[in-house]
Amino acid sequence: MAGGVGSRFWPMSTSECPKQFIDVMGCGRTLLQLTVDRFAGICPQENIWVVTSEKYAEMAREQLPEVPESNILLEPCMRNTAPCIAYVAWKIKQKHPDANVVVTPSDHVVMDRAEFKRVVESALSFTEDSDAIITLGMKPSRPETGYGYIEADLSASSVANKEVFRVDSFKEKPDVETARKYISKSNFFWNAGIFIWNVKTIVTSFEIYQPEIAAIFTGLKPYYYTDGEQEAVNRAFPECVNISVDYAILEKADEIFVFPADFGWSDLGTWGSLQSRLPHDINGNACLGESVRMIESYNCMVHATQERQVIIQGLDGYIVAEKNDALLICKLSEEQRIKEFLQLK
Repeated sequence: MAGGVGSRFWPMSTSECPKQFIDVMGCGRTLLQLTVDRFAGICPQENIWVVTSEKYAEMAREQLPEVPESNILLEPCMRNTAPCIAYVAWKIKQKHPDANVVVTPSDHVVMDRAEFKRVVESALSFTEDSDAIITLGMKPSRPETGYGYIEADLSASSVANKEVFRVDSFKEKPDVETARKYISKSNFFWNAGIFIWNVKTIVTSFEIYQPEIAAIFTGLKPYYYTDGEQEAVNRAFPECVNISVDYAILEKADEIFVFPADFGWSDLGTWGSLQSRLPHDINGNACLGESVRMIESYNCMVHATQERQVIIQGLDGYIVAEKNDALLICKLSEEQRIKEFLQLK
């Protein structure tokens, strides 16, 4: 899923070039490219599908030349994750009715690719011959208020896979006190928005729980894999209700399971979350850029890959980030206020 318009990493990311299309990690690969990279050995390139906005089509094609162009699906407007997932599910099922599918956001980071591969392959084995839906639950390391939570029933694992448990409930993003209560227990996990299911299972789930969405994509069946597909999708897609797959399917379906995992996941929702994932110098600074020098500065997040030389003195707990003709300098603790100011502008 690569259609988000988030500009959380301003000035690097904007609505014209959201974070999935930029090299946030300073490694020479965008978050979208890193997402595709981590599926090496899990599925072949021709089985990778990307759903994005039509205005990001060219960037997606340029960054993923190894993915067949026909596998890059274009949304004419934003309708949240349920219609996005339904579109690609109906297309895949038409040609591959027994396909086993992993759905993942394109703007997250995974530090331990080997463990990610192990978890995903284990989950795929579980869903291959069942009508189960699996969501990956990240083991929490702090009382995070920016993530939804999954409450699992850890009293008994699945007979088919000892690492898989039934979901008791999904929880909205909590306040700090509620988040502390969650992480004090062993059966609460961050909801990473990564799902595994058989394509027949998810299509049937839409038919049962979201019949209006199902009817739209069933009605498009004569157009899939034809020259008229995009035009037909452009007409029908705006009729979809704007709803997440969590509300549309997961909170209604019966066979919902969680696979608790720990592979260094983050949704990189803030500069602060990026700082926590990067190496630090002895003073706690995380710096990206070929020539960044920190003097008497501590606990800062610096992203300055375009400037030849950057010298920072006397800052503690700040973000310094630049892109083209824009420069951001603000306290890490005030990042949300800056975002709100930018939205007002």
